[in-house]
Amino acid sequence: MSISRGSLAGTIVVDASRVLAGPYAAQILGDHGADVVKVESFDGDDTRGFGPPFVNGTAPYYLGLNRNKQDLALDLSTPRGIDVLFGMLETADVFIENFKMSTWRKWGIEDLDAISRRFPRLVHCRVSGFGEDGEFGGMPGYDAALQAMSGMMSVNGEPTADATRVGMPIVDTSTGMHGAMGILLALLERNRSGKGQRLEVTLYDCAISMLHPHVSNVLYGGRAVRTGNGHPNIVPYDLFATGTVPLFVAVGNDRQFAALCQALDAPNLSADPRYASNGKRVENRVPLRESLIELLASHDGVKLFDQLMAIGVPCAPVLTVEQTLALKHTATREMQVELGDYRGAGIPAKLSRTPGTVRMPPPGLGEHSTEVLTRFGYTPAQIEALFDARVVK
Repeated sequence: MSISRGSLAGTIVVDASRVLAGPYAAQILGDHGADVVKVESFDGDDTRGFGPPFVNGTAPYYLGLNRNKQDLALDLSTPRGIDVLFGMLETADVFIENFKMSTWRKWGIEDLDAISRRFPRLVHCRVSGFGEDGEFGGMPGYDAALQAMSGMMSVNGEPTADATRVGMPIVDTSTGMHGAMGILLALLERNRSGKGQRLEVTLYDCAISMLHPHVSNVLYGGRAVRTGNGHPNIVPYDLFATGTVPLFVAVGNDRQFAALCQALDAPNLSADPRYASNGKRVENRVPLRESLIELLASHDGVKLFDQLMAIGVPCAPVLTVEQTLALKHTATREMQVELGDYRGAGIPAKLSRTPGTVRMPPPGLGEHSTEVLTRFGYTPAQIEALFDARVVK
């Protein structure tokens, strides 16, 4: 029997990050039961303005990254604001931030190890573009810039076209996932040692880590080449036109290739020595693709999808985001959630006994300031004084 509280219930997370990677990491933790407090400046997270569209003045971009959080609007430009933040870290389990080192120095922190010394049980997750050391240390990083610099854009897109950005912030989201994973690793280790630690995730590192198989190919003497929708190491693994919708055919082994040829009434292709193995098919990808283009052109792509999947040949029609969200399987997998007026993507990691839940919609700026301060031990008089002094709002 499942229980209502998630696996991270009771874990206190202070999320002082903004934009995407840090807030996404915190949302993952919140989805699985952590008590997340989002700390925002009086101007709010930049992503509140990343629209249109807007919902009651707030961009869906922000809404997609900040559910299951309470919100404290805190002026960190003041000593009293810094005192409030540090006071929260006394009892927090996790701290996520992406402040510049110049900001930390302004607050009197010259060495981030000082945070670990002051809060020895705290798991401190630091998110940045490049890290603090090395040739690019301390430089700002944004998703598209890291896609360009890491080589990701160079291998994305059609070979005859310019390098192309992946159509979603894949570096930022990957960094958020690695941040959440690193936090969980540190919490697990803390169960044994009783000690917290600092972990660092950078967009630069995460971008390079995703470049499979291109990094491995290069490190073993191969080349990282742009193959469009095709795969550098697997053939046929490509997008094909049909008589209706485009169909991506993802053949991963010789058995699947033989089954594909049989379904297309072209057993001669699988018998052709040029296509006898994946290695041979990669060497002869151009004539094989030409043959498959001709064979697939007259088929109904949706019907062929059903036929091929039934015999174990992976493939899929190209759908729009709107079409995917409307699929019955999306509902079956609970990958579209609603809570009041809130709409969002579902929770992908599905635990059998302690499932994640969407308990709170994304917060308004300063929506829970009083509640958060009360939870961290402030008296009504102290809270009123902070409001009067414009330290919180």
